[in-house]
Amino acid sequence: MGLLNKITKILKAVFPIITMFAVIVLFKLTDFPLLKYYPAVVNFGFFAVFFSSVFQKYTVIQKIAMASEGDNIKPWVLNYTRKLTYIWSAFMFINFIIAAATIFMPYKIWAVYNGFISYMLVGGFFVIEYIIRLNFKRKYDG
Repeated sequence: MGLLNKITKILKAVFPIITMFAVIVLFKLTDFPLLKYYPAVVNFGFFAVFFSSVFQKYTVIQKIAMASEGDNIKPWVLNYTRKLTYIWSAFMFINFIIAAATIFMPYKIWAVYNGFISYMLVGGFFVIEYIIRLNFKRKYDG
């Protein structure tokens, strides 16, 4: 069973890289304009998941927090994560709008935004949110 676990871990690590190269090859070897829609569709999907959860008892981020914290989740965490869901929803919607706009721009602009800038924005947003979350934990958990 150990060998199977190692193979599974390797495949999980390599699969995204193989997929990325496959998409690059598709772009280079074909003139398939619908591929330019992929980032906009993905961003809209994330927006839809986050935003639709706002209308449920617990948002997606609240459910993730409850899964990691267990039954002893504090009320301030639920409040923080609900507000965070609103913020991520707005961020994903803006990212969707920009990704959709780049569909009609030259390929280089589309590639730079969707292949670099949007990832930097998401990563930066996550880092900033993580720092804010740590400050909230220190403030409320003492």
